[in-house]
Amino acid sequence: MTEDQNKTGEQVEETVAPETAETVAEDATVSEDAVVEEDSLAALQNELVRAQDDLTKAQEQALRAVAEAQNVKRRAQQDVEKAHKFALDKFVESLLPVVDSLENGLKSVESSDDAHDAMREGMELTLKLFVDTLAKHQVEQLNPVGESLDPNFHQAITMVPNPDMEPNTVMDVIQKGYTLNGRVVRPAMVVVSKAP
Repeated sequence: MTEDQNKTGEQVEETVAPETAETVAEDATVSEDAVVEEDSLAALQNELVRAQDDLTKAQEQALRAVAEAQNVKRRAQQDVEKAHKFALDKFVESLLPVVDSLENGLKSVESSDDAHDAMREGMELTLKLFVDTLAKHQVEQLNPVGESLDPNFHQAITMVPNPDMEPNTVMDVIQKGYTLNGRVVRPAMVVVSKAP
């Protein structure tokens, strides 16, 4: 090689060498930037996952709160309905002895002579009016003669052997029972048949 060629080769090396160093430095900077970007991307993804979890939890809590509010509202409505339905419970219970007295009075007048027909008729009309008025307010009379004993509505006072009736059938009613809107105010006191 000639001297000129040597100088040119050195110049080329000198010019190439600084570019390579810059390229390496740029590559290092680019890879550092890429690492920083990957780290910040990973951090952002983690934050996104946490935010989505928080959102899911908040939505579940909101649904629970709405459901609880609906349950409270429904229970309050049921309580108000029960209060309206059964507000007369104690009042009806206090009136039942009056009905019983009228019925007992009619039983005693039936055995009397014809002189008491007007009084018996007046008592029958009064009793009918009283029972009809109670019925207007959803008070129903229980007179279960011939029905099977139902402990929810009947109170058995005694059991009598009777071959003509099925066991646990109501033979006689000692005192009529009453319900208010389907709920027992007073159970019927009954005599029940039993197997001989």
